[in-house]
Amino acid sequence: MSTEKKETSAEELKEEKTEEEAKAETPKEKKPKKEAKKESKKEAEIRETAEKLINEEKEKYLRLAAEYDNFRKRSQKERESLYNDIKADTLLKFLPVYDNLERALKQATADEAYRKGVEMIMTQFNTTMEKLGVTEIEAAGQKFDPTLHNAVMHIEDESFGENEVVEVFQKGFKLNDKIIRFAMVKVAN
Repeated sequence: MSTEKKETSAEELKEEKTEEEAKAETPKEKKPKKEAKKESKKEAEIRETAEKLINEEKEKYLRLAAEYDNFRKRSQKERESLYNDIKADTLLKFLPVYDNLERALKQATADEAYRKGVEMIMTQFNTTMEKLGVTEIEAAGQKFDPTLHNAVMHIEDESFGENEVVEVFQKGFKLNDKIIRFAMVKVAN
């Protein structure tokens, strides 16, 4: 009997231990669930905060990239504009040479070799101007346009149309779409 009692008591002890373990485990399981919920809420808050920070940094990066792209494009336009302005200023300084060559061609001369030499220089000058993108502003017979022409004289003559350019005193030129020099003209009516 003592062995049976020992066995029962051992069995009882095992049962008691399992009950105690069950009791001890249940509160432990409840605590981790609450803690897990608290931790998952904290993790969720941390995750949300991290995502917000990442999105803010991403937005800053995209703005910086857009600013740089705009800066690059603006700088390119400024360089091109500066180049065209310098080119126009340089060509403007050569236009008196063009005017003098034109005057020389209008003068009568007995020396044909001299005249042919001036014509060749004028042809070369015109070719160079064309290569640089300089075009002559059409004026004679055209309607007066204040964006292209500079009227220095005005006459009343019914044989011409209203605001018609009658005479060109000095040719005008433009570089692409930029006016280098306005055409100096006489306008009728």
